[in-house]
Amino acid sequence: MPARLLVTSLLALLLSASCAVGLSHAAPPQPLKGNPADRLADKPIDDYRYDHARHCRRNPAPGMLALESWLTAHVRGVSWGIMRCERLSGADYSLHSEGRALDWHLDVSDPTDRRAANKIIRLMLATDRAGNPHALARRMGIQEIIWNCRSWWSGSDGMESYSVCFTDRGKPRKGVSKTLAHRDHVHFGLSRAGAAKRTSFWR
Repeated sequence: MPARLLVTSLLALLLSASCAVGLSHAAPPQPLKGNPADRLADKPIDDYRYDHARHCRRNPAPGMLALESWLTAHVRGVSWGIMRCERLSGADYSLHSEGRALDWHLDVSDPTDRRAANKIIRLMLATDRAGNPHALARRMGIQEIIWNCRSWWSGSDGMESYSVCFTDRGKPRKGVSKTLAHRDHVHFGLSRAGAAKRTSFWR
């Protein structure tokens, strides 16, 4: 085979392989055995939604307390708390301010913690037996998940780069603390419906 043709063939093969990897990475989460959302698969799935926080409240939302209890019963780790009055910018507040966010302590440097965090996130974003993507997250009213410099926002395909950890050019920022990078906890945020226990999982 002529050298030029051989090089062309190898380049085509490499391009094909890289495309296949990209498609695999972008593929929707697959169903997982034991997904609690499967028992609700015959009921209408909750829509994607995102509700910004606008002020500070004194007490945690009932849905967040319910999620905290559910995680305590089913997931390794401990709660690092719900309430924290924090303005992000202008009229936009942290979900912690309205009692709609929870920090769940798992440390990425601990292999067992890391596996536990990845497992619960896969479960939250898995497709149920009816073909609904992100089924458990949607049924619980979860609108955001942040862990290990990756984040999921309601309506997005999957965990993506968390902007706090990267520059506009996509390069890792230097000096980002472990907590700000969410390497020592998983952050869960609820929509208003989830916080009020008005989503299908809590009903």
